[in-house]
Amino acid sequence: MRPIMLFSALLLALFGFSGSARAQAEEQALVDRATLTLQEMMGPADNTGDARALLRNAKAVLICPRVFRAGFFIGGEFGECVLSARDGGGSWSSPAFYSLVGGSFGLQAGLQDAQVVSLIMTQKGLNAILDSQFKFGAEAGLSFATLGRSIQGATTAAVGADIVTIGRSRGLFAGITLDGALLSANSSAMRAYFGREVAPRSVVVAMEVHNPGSDPLRGALMRLGAPASGGGNSAAPAPSGGGTTSGSVATGRVQTENLAPPPANRR
Repeated sequence: MRPIMLFSALLLALFGFSGSARAQAEEQALVDRATLTLQEMMGPADNTGDARALLRNAKAVLICPRVFRAGFFIGGEFGECVLSARDGGGSWSSPAFYSLVGGSFGLQAGLQDAQVVSLIMTQKGLNAILDSQFKFGAEAGLSFATLGRSIQGATTAAVGADIVTIGRSRGLFAGITLDGALLSANSSAMRAYFGREVAPRSVVVAMEVHNPGSDPLRGALMRLGAPASGGGNSAAPAPSGGGTTSGSVATGRVQTENLAPPPANRR
């Protein structure tokens, strides 16, 4: 009987480990897609210089690699997102995970698949996202700016906004807007990615946990948020160590580089 019990315990442990690894792989895939989205939307393409100027001054960034919207009079949207914040020394945190859901009613019909990057420009905006379920366009005391794919002149259009959203879409809807969409922390995703229960504030502000799989995302944030060649001091200095990437970002692939972990690295 004892060998059978031992064998059963081993099977349970094996399946439990397999399920945990599979869940973490799903979250890592989302982080990788977020890295690609950031590179595609703020890399060395046309009309992205102003977006990088905004990123240089951002407190945090929310990246939603795919936001789906569909509807006929009554519409809905859904997306999975990651949030990373910058500390006082210019280092970016590992990501906290969020889910985006919303609904709308009106004259609409179509299907849309969008990439969305929201730049959180103020501490007030970051606190609003971290402290509760957050509804775009409906939070009292916050100002919002929404920019299309052609974002030339964005630094002027976004002056004074707490949160600036940049979108790129394909489909039949006319434009990108997240007004009314509800953003909620995804605690199960964070538990899978970091191996324990952890709150978004502990991830992106206290930086109590770190997953090395997020280093390419953190490195991309540091590169793309660095000043233009010949500029002054950076709000996000280049990563330390001998990296494998140059100053430009190759669109369409995740790049890796040597990158120090966040200051408080307790996993």
